[in-house]
Amino acid sequence: MAVFQHPFPFDPSYGMTREDLLRIGAPDSPGDEEFFWRQRFVKAVALNPAIEIEEEAPVGERRRFQIAFRSTGGVKIRGWLLVPRNRPPARGFVVAHGYGGRTAPDTHLPFADAALLFPCLRGLALSRLPGVPADPYGHVLHGIEEKESYIHGGCMEDIWCAVSALLQLYPEIAGRIGFMGISFGGGIGAMALAWEDRVARAHFNVPSFGNHPLRLQCRTVGSGEAVRSYAARGRDPMPTLAYYDAATAARRIRIPVHCALAEFDPAVAPPGQFSIFNALSGPRELFLLQAGHFPYAGAEEEERRLLGELEAFFGNL
Repeated sequence: MAVFQHPFPFDPSYGMTREDLLRIGAPDSPGDEEFFWRQRFVKAVALNPAIEIEEEAPVGERRRFQIAFRSTGGVKIRGWLLVPRNRPPARGFVVAHGYGGRTAPDTHLPFADAALLFPCLRGLALSRLPGVPADPYGHVLHGIEEKESYIHGGCMEDIWCAVSALLQLYPEIAGRIGFMGISFGGGIGAMALAWEDRVARAHFNVPSFGNHPLRLQCRTVGSGEAVRSYAARGRDPMPTLAYYDAATAARRIRIPVHCALAEFDPAVAPPGQFSIFNALSGPRELFLLQAGHFPYAGAEEEERRLLGELEAFFGNL
């Protein structure tokens, strides 16, 4: 494990070795979890995404579009779509952003034959909503009082509706859809894929929201600190968060999953990241990052190696 000098008043490795991290389990799920989520999934995929699309200037060998589609509760999700310029897409990806939102599509991804959909999940970036805080510390608490109203449920539904939008645009890629999500997007993606049966492979990069009972014990500079502060004020978030745990959800994911995890991360505590990986039920691959949410020498080279692994991992998609 790399050792970093850092300015934080806590240890972003939480005193854990790699062996410790690989032994962390996941919390038990609520007894009615399946009923709660199955009905929401069925309702979400039944929606017509009512796609709106407008072409922008191309990016290299890809056409670029601004796109909007309908999600649950009448929410319009906006984002970007990249597709090959001179051929129909052979496969597709939904790519979910971190809690900082998204200002543009990721043009560096290597999948030249794919349709790449970059939704801005509800309340964030292009999909801001009246009354919903756009900052991570406010967004992560929005509607947390009840499991039915918690904002993360709507974000999961946005992922399901993004898959529907891809399939409406390109029905021929059915069975060849992948998912990639980083930090916030990785955690939301893990929760969404527990119920999603149209995605064939996935990648989670430093995923958040894993093992909430443990997260509540870990000081961070990320959105989890807002939840810790909420709990410190005498409010119990667990009746809701028990339904929104990415590690609990990971037990239901049986497709191949590639994870890039950090042993040092001041924003998304590594114990939560590894809890998600350890709980996965299907084939899994692990890429170890020196750090997450923290600048370090060699990060660009590490990113190149990671992209190479992802190109191979999704090669059979």
